[in-house]
Amino acid sequence: MKRVGVWAALLVVTAAFGYPFWWLVGASLKDRAHVFDNALLPRPFSPGNYVEVWQAVPLLTWIGNSVAVGLAAAAAATVTSALVAFGFAMFRFPGRDLLFGVVLATMMLPAAVTMVPVYLEWHALGLATTQVPLWAQNLFGSAFYVFLLRQFFLGLPREVFDAAKVDGAGAWRLFTSMGLPLAKPGLVVVFVFELKAAWTDLVKPLIYLRDPQLYTVPRGLKAVLDRFGEGGEEQWELVLAASVVATVPMVLLFLVAQRHFVRGTVTQHVE
Repeated sequence: MKRVGVWAALLVVTAAFGYPFWWLVGASLKDRAHVFDNALLPRPFSPGNYVEVWQAVPLLTWIGNSVAVGLAAAAAATVTSALVAFGFAMFRFPGRDLLFGVVLATMMLPAAVTMVPVYLEWHALGLATTQVPLWAQNLFGSAFYVFLLRQFFLGLPREVFDAAKVDGAGAWRLFTSMGLPLAKPGLVVVFVFELKAAWTDLVKPLIYLRDPQLYTVPRGLKAVLDRFGEGGEEQWELVLAASVVATVPMVLLFLVAQRHFVRGTVTQHVE
């Protein structure tokens, strides 16, 4: 009986979280007159909405831009954060704990505080209207990811690294040949987190991107909303169809990385 109750609760929670996406998909397949009728099954069925929005805006270009920016941002954040985290976890040096505290303290600094100075820096470099600012800032790591990966590295058996040192392995060899392979679940978590963050980020594309051919998916959706949403052509079915196209890649990514993602989130070590 207890198991039945658990399954019932899970079904209720699943329905509550799944309903908005189901509604989005259903509404994107309706005609203009029935978009907001709240029926889950589209009647009449209008799959042509996807063809129309695909022809109206360069969705494929925006998706390609988001993939390129997302992969670059995720790779940069993962590698640099792992490098810093490995140093904090495996090596002892004067002021280590104080420096780590300073790194964590940067998470308390709102992004709005540094928005203008960072923009001026990119403008001075002549890159303020390119896609570079959308991912290059991750080359300096992320305090949250440093904390996350440090906890993961602390959970690895230190004896393995000590034995490698005895055999003559240097710091870089320890990091590349042992640290990274053993921390694969944690690295996957960071990579997926940052890829999702880059994929859904609208603020930076709004600030830096001017050319529609450089738009990422969120910036493109803003353009679609301005054109087909309220104050525009009032073709909400096209806005919703574009939203589904933007959402599906992240759903597929989680399904592919789910095993590593779940493993990485439940094996964190707390010192």
